[in-house]
Amino acid sequence: MNRKVLALAAVLLLPSSAAVGAHHGFSSEYDEKKPVTLTGAVSKIEWTNPHARFYIDVKDASGKVTNWNFELASLNSLRRNGWTQFTLKVGDVVTASGYAALSGVPMANASSVRLADGTRLFAETNAPSVQQTPQP
Repeated sequence: MNRKVLALAAVLLLPSSAAVGAHHGFSSEYDEKKPVTLTGAVSKIEWTNPHARFYIDVKDASGKVTNWNFELASLNSLRRNGWTQFTLKVGDVVTASGYAALSGVPMANASSVRLADGTRLFAETNAPSVQQTPQP
């Protein structure tokens, strides 16, 4: 019976170990020398751990639309900075600032997001050069 319990425990823990292994450091995926600031309509929101994400459709000068993926901090960090799962809604036009992906794909680590009403929310990124906002 002990072997069955151990086998079951191993199977149940396997998915959580994959999530831990998927977590990465800032410099392994993003370039602090490539800051980006983009404005677009929110097309998708993923309020999940280890990092929340949102996607915006950004139009270039020729009218071509590119969907950008912005990685945010953990849910706890976002909550400390005033975020809720309802802060962004699909269709909201936002301006996101952060650091572009090393790979060149349309992805960035967000440092702040400005809402249409001018509210600026900090994403508490792990970028080494980003100054963090003081916590109350």
